[in-house]
Amino acid sequence: MDFAFDNSFHDAMEGFYAPAEATKHSAPELLAFNRRLATRLGIKVTDDCDAELALVFSGKKFLDGANLLAFAYAGHQFGHFSPQLGDGRALLLGEILAPDGARFDIQLKGSGPTAFSRNGDGKAAIGPVLREYLVSEAMAAMGVPTTRSLAAVATGDRVQRERSHPGAVLTRVASSHIRVGTFQFFAAHFGADHVIQLSDYTIRRHFPELVEAANPHLALLDRVIGLQCELVARWMGVGFIHGVMNTDNVAVSGETLDYGPCAFMDRFAVNTVFSSIDTNGRYAYGRQPQITHWNMARFAEAMLPAIHAVDPADVDAAKALVDAIPARFRAIWLDEMRAKLGLGQPHKADEQLIDALFGELEQHGVDFTSFFRALAQLLRGDGDMLQSLLPDAEAMAPWIADWWAQLEREAIAPLERADAMDAVNPLYIPRNHLVEAALVSAEAGDMAPWTELLEVVQNPYIERAECAAFAQPAPIDADPYKTFCGT
Repeated sequence: MDFAFDNSFHDAMEGFYAPAEATKHSAPELLAFNRRLATRLGIKVTDDCDAELALVFSGKKFLDGANLLAFAYAGHQFGHFSPQLGDGRALLLGEILAPDGARFDIQLKGSGPTAFSRNGDGKAAIGPVLREYLVSEAMAAMGVPTTRSLAAVATGDRVQRERSHPGAVLTRVASSHIRVGTFQFFAAHFGADHVIQLSDYTIRRHFPELVEAANPHLALLDRVIGLQCELVARWMGVGFIHGVMNTDNVAVSGETLDYGPCAFMDRFAVNTVFSSIDTNGRYAYGRQPQITHWNMARFAEAMLPAIHAVDPADVDAAKALVDAIPARFRAIWLDEMRAKLGLGQPHKADEQLIDALFGELEQHGVDFTSFFRALAQLLRGDGDMLQSLLPDAEAMAPWIADWWAQLEREAIAPLERADAMDAVNPLYIPRNHLVEAALVSAEAGDMAPWTELLEVVQNPYIERAECAAFAQPAPIDADPYKTFCGT
């Protein structure tokens, strides 16, 4: 098994990480391996190498060229600043160059304690590992920027949380693991020189076109704000609730990072929260834009020493970028919703139509994912799906009429519009009740339900008759769904 390691962070950023070692787990066994992603990364494997894959992706077998390290970072957690967090249960194996020259981090999660573990065991249970694998791959299939999952390995050991669980390790792939919290750590502890060094590295790695900007650090702030606005709009467009939008979980690359207490909404409610630890609803569905604004303000604060070092006057420009975030997000969000609703060119009436939709969905308890597919079916002359989602025939009738009137402003054939809507509105998402059932089965030793669900959500847009059950929301009398961090 060959890895084209080229470990730029290890080589160029000494002092920004701590050396680490993986725990040698007792009996690693491969649970899942993403062969399509391995091909994308240029990792060559044979068909009969499961045992070797288990050793490598549990951390038990050392790879030539690997430089194991744990990242240092800080972060605001539920609004409170923690000056030192860091990779407490993860380590970077190294960076690899894919055949097309793209650079990726290969990281193990659940690999054992590091210098940042703060008395934790550094391990992970099978449920959170398989949840992140499943949901991250579903997000990738829906075109949402995300870290990816390469492998899941059972360790053969037990992990003690509320009770004892089988242990597991996830292999996560990212364009990098540099976070807002990484900048916060070095701004808080070391000052301008370290922030400048980290910013310069980030620009070279992710945004080399910004090197020539008048103030590259200000340009980096601008770029990261734009990426975060686009990312969160995409989350909300598929009904995704991250659940723990702390600044240490915000990747400057614009990828979804850390799938702890995440979940997808069934019946729409703007204040939906699934995380068991988010008791005040800080990270509820409808608050995600405001939290993006808040997180980017914290990023700007961490970046100010670097921005100021180039031109003190640019501090005001940084403030202006932060102040403009609500309007910037709003414009991106409206474009996201126009695509979902089949609207073409922007029109002044779009905003009122889009804003009114969410009150209607909440009032009538409509399943968020199914609704947009039902609208496309209505364009095809079939209103049965829409009626099945509504409490009565007249529910939402005025809104539907307004939507139809908006469509008639444009000379787009209904079937063409319906197909375009289906191309951006998933039919199959990781429904919470299905995810939970699959994880329970997997912990009991039966991976078949998880594997079947993974295959379905990796193909989210094309309807398949045999997958009808995977498009159904949870039963209306189901208990409220709760998710947990799994740390």
